[in-house]
Amino acid sequence: MTSENKKLGMSTRSVHAGEIRYNEYGAITTPIVQSSTFIFKDKEEIRRLADGDFERFEYGRYGHPTQVAAERKLAALEEAEDAVLFSSGMSAITTSLFAILEAGDHVIITDDAYKRTLDFCKTCLGRFNIESTVVKMCDYRAIEAAIKPNTRIFFSESPTNPYLNIMDIERLMGIFRHRDILVISDSTFATPYNQKPLEYGVDLVVHSATKYLGGHNDLLSGVVLGKKELTEPIREYLKITGGVIDPNSSYLLIRGLKTFELRMQRHNENGQIVAEYLENHPKVNRVYYPGLPNHPHHAVAVKQFKGFGGVVTFELEGSIEAVLEFLGNLEIISVGPSLGGVESLITHPATVSYYHNTPQERLELGIKDGLIRLAVGVENARDIIEDINQALAKAL
Repeated sequence: MTSENKKLGMSTRSVHAGEIRYNEYGAITTPIVQSSTFIFKDKEEIRRLADGDFERFEYGRYGHPTQVAAERKLAALEEAEDAVLFSSGMSAITTSLFAILEAGDHVIITDDAYKRTLDFCKTCLGRFNIESTVVKMCDYRAIEAAIKPNTRIFFSESPTNPYLNIMDIERLMGIFRHRDILVISDSTFATPYNQKPLEYGVDLVVHSATKYLGGHNDLLSGVVLGKKELTEPIREYLKITGGVIDPNSSYLLIRGLKTFELRMQRHNENGQIVAEYLENHPKVNRVYYPGLPNHPHHAVAVKQFKGFGGVVTFELEGSIEAVLEFLGNLEIISVGPSLGGVESLITHPATVSYYHNTPQERLELGIKDGLIRLAVGVENARDIIEDINQALAKAL
């Protein structure tokens, strides 16, 4: 990212960074270059490709113009040197780990990371003689104790799902700063608006762009950001494995990013209002939200974050049947297992995400029967609250 771009406000970067400003058709929006193959006009263009001209495309799996525009916009927002886009957040994580790791390496991952990321590290990597150690989130002594001579990567997520635990990045980097270990942070819940882990010395940042970056529940994408010396090997591995983002999804991501700062301001505002309301509701046992003083990592959140996001997790008293009745009574908020879009979504982890687990296994993972995760959208906060209130009144 250029120093000139860094001087621009976030909304200005959201609208203008990366755009193919003067295209063949004079279109103000970056075109969807829907093509698998790019033909050559003459031998000079062939030479350009051979010389490594980044603007000269050959085949869709190796990159296309709409993808590059989206990557540049994301890099500008994260203030990163480079960004690599993928077809999903999990593709971004798995491809990056495979690109970096070799047989005999060791990975440390926190127990509060996304469950599919944990599954990949605990099961898939082991098939390639790559060992993984799972440590408790924010247990800095356990993190340091887990380091081995062959440790290559420390991977964490912050805030986490569903309890919104937050890593003290300054304290974490005090452990890893002088070690030859890459620190990777999944910052999907934080977004570049609320926190930029690269500023603290984190090596690579991952986002599920499906969520707040796209912002409209209409695309799948993931992105890895950092210095080019780290992202280029990942980009080359992507060309082999093929998890490329398609042109239409790239366009939807560009379009969604243009309102990124505006949306995040509303998500932060709504999240705080709804969390404070739920904290005082007689039918709610507990609320987990970093913007509340009773959250265990509130002090860290205040120090590191611009805002506290749109995800609010809370516990209801009652049976699973009563909780499901509450969900069924909602009229504005939809039941669905995602987050970060303009529409408010709510999910019940015990029955939606962990339905294969026994009740005992769920409790061991911290998933209680009454646990609810609410991803607050950009609707009017009053209407969200009224919808929750009427649904609770009928169910509990």
